[in-house]
Amino acid sequence: MKSKIFTAVLLFFYVSIINAQFDKLRPNEGYFGGGFGMTWIDDKPHYSFHLFPEVAFANIGIGLDLNLEFDASGKLRSENFNEFSDYLSIIRYVRYGLKNDPFYARLGALDYATLGHGSIMYMYNNRPSFDARKIGLELDIDFTTFGFETVYGSFGESGVAGLRGYIRPLLLTTLADVPVIGNLELGASFVSDFNEYAGVTSGEIDPQTNKFNATNDEGSVSVIGFDIGLPIIRSGIFGFDLYFDYAQIIDYGSGTALGGIFNFSGMGLVEARAKLERRFNGDDYIPSYFNSFYEIERFQFNKSTNVVTSKIQALQNIGKVGDGYYGELLIRILGTFDILGSYQRLDDHPESGIFHATTEIAPEGFPYVARAGYDKVNIRDEKDLFTLDDRSYLFAELGYKPWPYILVSMVYNWTFTPIRDADDKIVEYEPQKKIEPRISFVYPLSF
Repeated sequence: MKSKIFTAVLLFFYVSIINAQFDKLRPNEGYFGGGFGMTWIDDKPHYSFHLFPEVAFANIGIGLDLNLEFDASGKLRSENFNEFSDYLSIIRYVRYGLKNDPFYARLGALDYATLGHGSIMYMYNNRPSFDARKIGLELDIDFTTFGFETVYGSFGESGVAGLRGYIRPLLLTTLADVPVIGNLELGASFVSDFNEYAGVTSGEIDPQTNKFNATNDEGSVSVIGFDIGLPIIRSGIFGFDLYFDYAQIIDYGSGTALGGIFNFSGMGLVEARAKLERRFNGDDYIPSYFNSFYEIERFQFNKSTNVVTSKIQALQNIGKVGDGYYGELLIRILGTFDILGSYQRLDDHPESGIFHATTEIAPEGFPYVARAGYDKVNIRDEKDLFTLDDRSYLFAELGYKPWPYILVSMVYNWTFTPIRDADDKIVEYEPQKKIEPRISFVYPLSF
């Protein structure tokens, strides 16, 4: 049944967390959104109430996200507010500027954080579960001749931290005005995970305390990298960049990537971005180690089998993976239709497929709205791509506006819920299905 639901949604359109991928709020705009409905969480009914206003003042944007779910007896679902960070995360994000602006800062949900070309960190998501919402930070500053990008996954606990610094050395010389080579960019990156479970490969639950104890811990996982970027074409309509990346997982293997990025902007009618990359991977190496599923893959402990599965285990066991390809395509039409898709596969590793897609169809003045998003990792074949399991994340909404500011929709989420030990620490994530008929009130604001 769940496979049929997913297939129907995917045939209609490919989708994810749209607010993060396609930020459409212009300066001095906003909207006040809220809704209520009945939600089925793992086949159990809950009443839901949701507020999600967003505003943008000049370069400043603020988004709130209050989600309350009550069971049939009227009791608030415990996972909504069982940590202090749950109260803070009502503020979904506060940002200044947008990614790739000279100054960009975002505090809160990091939906798809990327450093550089993504060879080390690509589309990292610090909130893979509605029930484990974290407060992170992105801070990028471009001083023209040099700059940096940073990502910090969670202020509530030790976790992922990354920094990429870069310099455009020829801008400091008389070669600054030379076509093509004048904007040559050199970068260096360092990303590490300081979470207590980042290097755990085995452990057990203490029967006396019901707490998890690691029996083998490799410590923090760190990756360093260097990159070169060369803008070949930069015009008002076309852009084309070449780049080369090198990454080394400390104490493990290394890999390189050679790629190109093409941009097209057709006077506001059509925008397109394409990226194609050839990856040359050494042994004991995983490209884009910190990806959209990293918070799920980092560490899992199955209480029924006492088995640990972790990302560091996968790295230790991967051996020779061979080279591979990565491709990405973004298309935006008339500002009303967005679709982004990407796919990775390695030549000699049959379970290496990583798929990401998002889309939104919301034409102004049109009563129908469709938005969705899908992520899946460790894909074996095309049939595996169309199966929802513990390697999948899906969001989809199909709605109709009977009046301009009222949206009646059906929302489907295939997400994760955390499993905690006696110390209230997350030791596992389990897939969770949420189906919600929703009535939303969305009123645009202008200042």
